[in-house]
Amino acid sequence: MLALWVGGMTIFTIVITPIIFKAFSRDTASAIVDKLFPFYFPYNLTISMLTLAFFLLSGLQSNAGSKISFALIIIANVTNIFITFKLFPAIKKIKQDIVSFENTDPRSPGRKQFRRMHGASIALNILLLAWGTALIFLIPFLKR
Repeated sequence: MLALWVGGMTIFTIVITPIIFKAFSRDTASAIVDKLFPFYFPYNLTISMLTLAFFLLSGLQSNAGSKISFALIIIANVTNIFITFKLFPAIKKIKQDIVSFENTDPRSPGRKQFRRMHGASIALNILLLAWGTALIFLIPFLKR
């Protein structure tokens, strides 16, 4: 599960999205990425939920490494729920009012609000990636 978590996020965040934004105009790239997000966020949520289920089924909940892992998985699930059901829909709604990123003044209220929410989304995405990576490094410290 952790390979799907970290690998999926890494490929999307570090490989696919930058390639799309380099290959297309900002508005076109944004439209393409907008088609991927309805799959990306539920994917992340599903993977973090499956990670929690497998963790609970494994019985690895007694030592410090297990407790840290459990906390990271819970925090990741709460974060993914927030992103999937609150933040992403809010960003999507704001973005509907921005006809063009290339032609709309960056100082407009809609662009400012989008920038703040997008920044929060990026920060949370980086944290989720870091937490998944940390879980990979915690694996040797998990004991039955």
